[in-house]
Amino acid sequence: MSKLSDKQKRELIKYLKSDKPIPDKYRFLLFDSKQQVELLWNGKSSHMTDVVLPFQTIEQIDEPRPEKSNYLMDALFDNTGRQAKGWTNKLIWGNNKYILSSLKNGPLRKEIEDNGGIKLIYIDPPFDVGANFHLNIKMGGAEAKPIYEKSPNILEEIAYRDTWGDGQNSYLSMMYERLILMRDLLSEDGSIYVHCDWRVNSLLRLALDEVFGK
Repeated sequence: MSKLSDKQKRELIKYLKSDKPIPDKYRFLLFDSKQQVELLWNGKSSHMTDVVLPFQTIEQIDEPRPEKSNYLMDALFDNTGRQAKGWTNKLIWGNNKYILSSLKNGPLRKEIEDNGGIKLIYIDPPFDVGANFHLNIKMGGAEAKPIYEKSPNILEEIAYRDTWGDGQNSYLSMMYERLILMRDLLSEDGSIYVHCDWRVNSLLRLALDEVFGK
């Protein structure tokens, strides 16, 4: 409270007694913060999920190989089969928030860090276009008038829905949590590429600056 003048103290007490929202300026006056600029939106939260889910092997598309391989180091491709152990060369299906949380907080975290960490992240998130994607199929010939509309099943609806209950507030909250999880997994010399378009480009640039630094 020593940072406040007597006038500011009286004003703050007035807000508290009247049960009114305290102006944002007091947050910076009362609490130390290294951030000089901060992106704010309704619903922003510093809470990050720490869920750890088990990964189950559904399918393997190649043959096991010995841990010590004899293939030529200068070969363009390694055709000797799947690496029997390790965290690389895995396609993981599921909600990426829980996958990232499981990688960050689960047993694979140490193995990832022991091998130098994650060097590259590329994401292609929704663009906040405000639409649900579905498929229209014409039945019969080109002149046929009836159109069969294929509604998305539950998996497709989750994968291709790009509408947000609270608009860009919801969108930013979704992206912000995932970006923080990615930052915590990315190595110090790693790179992240974010694919977006004009709808959210400026917002995501600000979010990236806040999460990763300029």
